[in-house]
Amino acid sequence: MITLIFAIILLIVGYMVYGKIIEKIFVIDDNNETPAYKSGDGVDYIPMHPIKGWLIQLLNIAGLGPVFGAVAGALYGPAALIWIVFGCIFAGAVHDYFSGMLSLRNNGAQFPALVEKYLGKSVKVFVYVVSLALMILVAAAFTAGPAELIALKTDGAIPFAVALVVIFGYFVLSAILPINKIIGKIYPIFGAVLIIMAVAIFGGLLFSGTQVPNLTLSTAHPEGLPVWPLLMVTISCGAISGFHSTQSPIIARTVRKESEGRKVFFGAMIAEGVLALVWATAGMTFFGGTGGLATALANGGPAGVVDAISIGYLGTAGALLAFLGAVILPITTGDTALRSSRMILTEAVGKYVKVGARPKLFIMTACVAVPAFLLATIDYMFLWRYLGFSNQTVAATMLWVATAYLIKERKQHFIAGIPAIFMTGAVGTYFFYAPETLNMNYEISLVLGMIPVVLTTALYIRAVVRQKSRNLAESTQLG
Repeated sequence: MITLIFAIILLIVGYMVYGKIIEKIFVIDDNNETPAYKSGDGVDYIPMHPIKGWLIQLLNIAGLGPVFGAVAGALYGPAALIWIVFGCIFAGAVHDYFSGMLSLRNNGAQFPALVEKYLGKSVKVFVYVVSLALMILVAAAFTAGPAELIALKTDGAIPFAVALVVIFGYFVLSAILPINKIIGKIYPIFGAVLIIMAVAIFGGLLFSGTQVPNLTLSTAHPEGLPVWPLLMVTISCGAISGFHSTQSPIIARTVRKESEGRKVFFGAMIAEGVLALVWATAGMTFFGGTGGLATALANGGPAGVVDAISIGYLGTAGALLAFLGAVILPITTGDTALRSSRMILTEAVGKYVKVGARPKLFIMTACVAVPAFLLATIDYMFLWRYLGFSNQTVAATMLWVATAYLIKERKQHFIAGIPAIFMTGAVGTYFFYAPETLNMNYEISLVLGMIPVVLTTALYIRAVVRQKSRNLAESTQLG
């Protein structure tokens, strides 16, 4: 238990200290007019109180990610806690802060537009396709998951197809209506469910007397799977997740002043890290070790594990919380994923659709809703397997966007550059090693996975050298 408490304290200190450092490097200016006022349209661009914005951001980026992902990541033992703490502070929170604040500085621009501006047009088309595919996959997976659970828990009284249609109908409404009509009103309630779940489980851990395994860097996975790079993809929400860079622009369009950015973006990521710590700890202790957890995951999946932990620590109240969480929280991610995909598509091709604003809204929504709904009807695990790699690819790209911005602005670029190199290595190695990608030998994958690291690091160094040369030239001219 001391391990968990110490880890949570580290996250809080990370917010208070490192968050301030990041904010100082970025240089905020509350005199700048934010997109909420500059482009107010009553739909996406609406000023919102920072506490409400923080709650919506937390639910947008979290959902069941820091619950299901953390439980699955607990198979690797205490190394999961190390990754959550350091990944969250030095990679995830930095990623989320810059994805939110750069969007804010660019009038609420979506992630692909930021890529084009800071990394160039050659990367833009690829990123538009990957981002849009990721959003549609998330919307589909987070429709199918809760629909299956509702059908299971009601013993078929509510069929899967009916639950699917109802949930997706809500998704479409939330993607079309102004953000303060549905999302802004009900998300604070959903946020309370998410936080109460974590606090209740923390209390159960605290008073249960269970012992968290000692910290170790070696893998405790029952099948001996390597920590690198699998843990970095298994636990994304709670450490670093590229999905967040597609969600932050939603809230960037509602922030009232730049000084609220640290609380809304950096702070929501730290809060997600706390949630992931609690659930990872519960996963590795409740079942008596990673072997018991592996058996539980094989028998009931992440939802079954969460259900067992909740009932075991909290009884009947836990069962209710687990059900509410497993149904509501994926929906809070799926709806904003569909909204984000609509915004990304509009940004990409909206200027070519020569109709009024309202018809365009419906057309763009339909273009992303139809494929998402069709994908939701196929095997859920098929969808889920392909989210991890695409998600962390987007995360690495966003960190490179932040690095390019900092180089251009002559600021301390290493705060984004170092985690960008780290995540590029994780994604590269995963691509060669993971069974759903190339499924190559581990040792060979380690070597081949360094190829994108070497290439991107070389480009990084070249960009720094070029900027220093420009700085020198400018100084000479001024002199």
